[in-house]
Amino acid sequence: MKGPLAGIKVIELAQIMAGPTCGMLLADMGADVIKVEKLPGGDDTRAYAEPSIKGESAPFMILNRNKRGIAVNLKRPGGLEVVKKLLAGADVVTENYRKGTLEKLGLGYDVLQQLNPRLVYCAVSGYGRTGPYADKGGFDLIAQGFAGIMSITGEPGGPPVKSGTSIADINAGILAALGIVSALVARSTTGRGQRVETSLMEAAIQQTYWHAAIFFATGMNPGATGSAHLLTAPYQSFPTKDGWINVGGANQANWERIVKVIGAPELANDTRFKTNVDRLKNLHALVPLIGARLRSRSSADWLAAFDAEGVPAGPVNKIGDMLNDPQVLAREMVVEVDHAKAGRVKALGMPVKFSDTPGKVTRAAPILGQHTREVLEGLGYTSAEIAKLNEDGSVLVAS
Repeated sequence: MKGPLAGIKVIELAQIMAGPTCGMLLADMGADVIKVEKLPGGDDTRAYAEPSIKGESAPFMILNRNKRGIAVNLKRPGGLEVVKKLLAGADVVTENYRKGTLEKLGLGYDVLQQLNPRLVYCAVSGYGRTGPYADKGGFDLIAQGFAGIMSITGEPGGPPVKSGTSIADINAGILAALGIVSALVARSTTGRGQRVETSLMEAAIQQTYWHAAIFFATGMNPGATGSAHLLTAPYQSFPTKDGWINVGGANQANWERIVKVIGAPELANDTRFKTNVDRLKNLHALVPLIGARLRSRSSADWLAAFDAEGVPAGPVNKIGDMLNDPQVLAREMVVEVDHAKAGRVKALGMPVKFSDTPGKVTRAAPILGQHTREVLEGLGYTSAEIAKLNEDGSVLVAS
């Protein structure tokens, strides 16, 4: 059984996180993703040398599994010709260069559209390819600040806080993959490829639905709320005797179940907490009352009690706790693959499951230039031609 994108060839000219996230998702779903790394050095993530496994960058490996990798110097005619031949027979290309860079190399959208009219060209940038900031580069931290995310993260009254994960980068990769698949569906009707575009800015802005709704309705800027929700209560983290748990009282029925579980049924009739609007207005009084009850027992005891009553609740895990949780393992969200240098390594599994065309994690991230010879042979290059390209620095063939 093959993944839903089996038969689709993707050329990844992108690096670091957003573009490689997109390519990884497409590869997991069965596409043949050929990662083209720059020379010298390869993808900049390879320079994130620690932590490493047997000298191989763990951050690079986590984002580039299931891909074939070649190393090419686009500043040399031989290397540029290799990439053009790849693109002539590809279905998709992804890139995250600054505006104008690929155009100077003769690899801009207009040129590639003539070379391969069926090509879906996906660009991921900092701020988008149009508008007054189109020439600016982008980084996840900058996008989170720009989009207002850092103003709504952290504790009330505290300094600006970045999300603990690279949400702009990762979401941009997901949006790019969605855009690519949509363009491929359109191509099945029109026969033509098209340009697909997203940015870290737009990916970060998309995370602010609730907060934008508040501003549109009131003209007020919502601020940080810690772990609490800004529209419903109680819906946040609470300390227990031995740790923290999350409790989700997202509707009236759950609120009534919560007060029953914690042994404080009188709170249901307290005029300060009767409705969700009341609870939000008096959250400063409500949180200590619930917290005082929850500190009396362990997290495991409370989670069992909440589960028994159907109250949404869960642990506040550390990363290691999450990776070893039986549900995570049952859903195959931790997988193992064999790496050419690092040996047997673990990776995150596929977050999307298919009943008839399941994807699969079968290949570890490539070492620099691992599949250069294989890919060039597939393009019709002879052994002598490959050796010459390797010798003049146009490509790197891993030894």
